[in-house]
Amino acid sequence: MQTRNLIILAVLAIAAFGSWHLARTNNVDEELEVSREPISRGYYIKSARIFGTDPAGNLVYEIIADRAVQLEDETVAFSDVNIRYAPDSQVPWTVDADEALIDPRKPGIQLSGHVRAISSEGFQGSDTEIRTEYMELDPESYIARTDQRVQIRIGARSLTATGMLASLQENQLELKSNISGKFLP
Repeated sequence: MQTRNLIILAVLAIAAFGSWHLARTNNVDEELEVSREPISRGYYIKSARIFGTDPAGNLVYEIIADRAVQLEDETVAFSDVNIRYAPDSQVPWTVDADEALIDPRKPGIQLSGHVRAISSEGFQGSDTEIRTEYMELDPESYIARTDQRVQIRIGARSLTATGMLASLQENQLELKSNISGKFLP
């Protein structure tokens, strides 16, 4: 009986080793197939500085971001964004946001998350601050717009509204609806 048990044990050991080897070979093939796929087809930049120029090549605006990533659909996503106009443009506005998207199929920049536009020479020549959660900015035409709730501070005055269209170059502001404000003499 002892010989019979040794033969059964040997057959079981060979079968176990064979199944382990087959399973290991199949997993290696699957891993090789997965690893052949590219991780990303775009690029990413840390501490990004992007310059927007006019047709003559003159600087119009600058985008500064902690990170820029090109997505698969050619859209570029930015995080911790600051947009400044060039001193020659005489547009004294800066715009900050948590995130921004530049989609080549759409004009301008889509800003989201704690969006803030600030100017020391804003509307009516006063310190001006515009806050919203989402804003579309066309930096080449100096137009900012949103359909979201917006808070605006012009000097000591404050306004809230739903929707806004602002010409940053002309320092003109149009509020869409649900306007309320606080004006001190």
